[in-house]
Amino acid sequence: MSNSLLSLFDTDARPLPLAQYEQLRRQIPWLYGLLIANGISLAITHHHSTSILLTRWLPGVLIAAAFLRLVMWLRAPRAATLSERQAERRIAQTQILAFLMASAFIGWTIALDWSSNGIGRDHVAVAVAATMLSCLLCLMHVPKVAGMVAVSVVVPFFIYCLTLGSLSAIVVAANIALVAGVIVRVLGGSHRMFVDLIQSQQALSEERRQASRLSDENQLLAHTDSLTGLPNRRHFFARLDACLKRREANGQAPFCVGVLDLDRFKPVNDTFGHAMGDRLLGEIGRRLSVHAADDLLIARLGGDEFGVLIDGDGAIARRRVQALYDAVCAPMTIQDAVLRVGCSVGLASYPDAGRTAHALFDRSDYALYHAKSHERGHCVIFSREHEALIRDEHQLEAALRHADLDAELSLVFQPIYEARGIVLTGVEALARWQSPILGQVTPDRLVAMAERLGMINQVTLILFAKALTEMARLPREIGMNFNLSVHDIASPETVQELIRMIAASRIAPQRLTFEITETAVISDCAAARAVLGRLRYLGARIAMDDFGTGYSSLGMLHQIPLDLIKVDRSFAAGMTTPSGRAMIAAIRSLAQSLSLDCVIEGIENEAQLMEVSLLGCRYAQGYLLGRPVPMETLLRTIREDRKNGQTALAAA
Repeated sequence: MSNSLLSLFDTDARPLPLAQYEQLRRQIPWLYGLLIANGISLAITHHHSTSILLTRWLPGVLIAAAFLRLVMWLRAPRAATLSERQAERRIAQTQILAFLMASAFIGWTIALDWSSNGIGRDHVAVAVAATMLSCLLCLMHVPKVAGMVAVSVVVPFFIYCLTLGSLSAIVVAANIALVAGVIVRVLGGSHRMFVDLIQSQQALSEERRQASRLSDENQLLAHTDSLTGLPNRRHFFARLDACLKRREANGQAPFCVGVLDLDRFKPVNDTFGHAMGDRLLGEIGRRLSVHAADDLLIARLGGDEFGVLIDGDGAIARRRVQALYDAVCAPMTIQDAVLRVGCSVGLASYPDAGRTAHALFDRSDYALYHAKSHERGHCVIFSREHEALIRDEHQLEAALRHADLDAELSLVFQPIYEARGIVLTGVEALARWQSPILGQVTPDRLVAMAERLGMINQVTLILFAKALTEMARLPREIGMNFNLSVHDIASPETVQELIRMIAASRIAPQRLTFEITETAVISDCAAARAVLGRLRYLGARIAMDDFGTGYSSLGMLHQIPLDLIKVDRSFAAGMTTPSGRAMIAAIRSLAQSLSLDCVIEGIENEAQLMEVSLLGCRYAQGYLLGRPVPMETLLRTIREDRKNGQTALAAA
């Protein structure tokens, strides 16, 4: 019995009728087998004591019927293939047939005993008891059927024994009835355990289904970007890994990994707010999803960056990307605002660009960087030329990581003059890196790599310490300009250290001017305003470098605390033309209306210097007035000019 109950754990949880039917399907063949054996044994023991009808023909029919039912149950379908209603109908049929079969067998048994005048009655009693017990045990999972069969066997036999008038027969029948009653009582408890077990299995099964459903939902959420509805970064790299495994197993068929980055998205965010930016990203995600297919995966990697996986070579990938480009660049109307953005794409082809996920994605990202820097709005496929540039970048990265920055970094100084009187008023400190491995590294490469490696704050502080040391050697009337990067502005710790170093140097903060670019403040104007306000409160001046080259310079002028704008050198090149002069005059008027001083960069000839003075711009800087030189050279030139009574500083 316990084994029967435990066997339920081997099946999936199912409704009670199906579970009952499955147990009947397993047990009833044994019941019919026992009936057949009992019938044969009774016929054999009585074949000489009664008629051939009762020992051959009638038992033969009953045994044949039992055998037929045995075969039918052996071939009965499993519960898993039936509905609950079908199982209930089969149980009802079994109840009727079991009652008829049990009644027929007990009727034959009684007739056999009566016709034989009690010969072999002990065997009859044993057969009746065995039949009754086997019926109860085999039918225990369906109490109605078991009870009906027990009643159909015990009651007629007990009545028959009473009619015999034999005390021993009555006692045997009573004993059999008592045993049957006890067993029925015990099996009632077992049936309740069976029902509880089925119900608990169903509850567990439902919990598993719910857990599985939640797991599927969580899996979907874990692999879906909530803003755009596109697959997310995790899903993208999972698909990329799977794609690489298929290629390794089935061949080297090409495919492309791409990174798509939006152009002009930041102005939308800054002008209309982040909520509008999110809606724009949602619309772009919807447009891109239209083009997704089995051979084209589009995922949002983060921010305004999307990843693509394209089956096919570079030529196929270009065609597919063009459709994405057209979808992104089409005008979008959101909250009555017509928005236009563009995109740049970098692609890397397998196996030419790499054979690992890291290599392919890294190279597609580099191709995107190249597109953003040199071919904005286009698709760039990673090539061998890019590979050479990457090797150079890796060499530069390794050199900077292992550099002795205190020893290898140095400064040169370019003079800044008051334009009208050609009077030296300040110098700009410019970084130089002399690497023992790479030689002289240009400042733009140094800054870009330091920012990428997260070392720019360290570089800034080392250079500023050197600048303060050199500044102590300058005459008090000469100030110094020092450049800060976007990462310096975004680091309160770095700014705090700059303030501490100024205080420790005992140099008047009024002699210092910190130069920033608009990119240093555009990402978080409020935070930048607070940081720059601290420097300005200290007494230092703030200058915006490369003014006029960005889309938002005019907007930045009234949002951040400025003292000075430095007009980009590109304006100086055209200032001898009427349109160029008009542009410089407009910038000077704007600066004057905001009480800002103005420095014109890139002065390289006398005509440009004359125009600066005529247009009323206060300061000038450029190769005509002085190239960047070491402090020793600058000091020597200052001494010589003063000794000779000159006010102009000759080019070094």
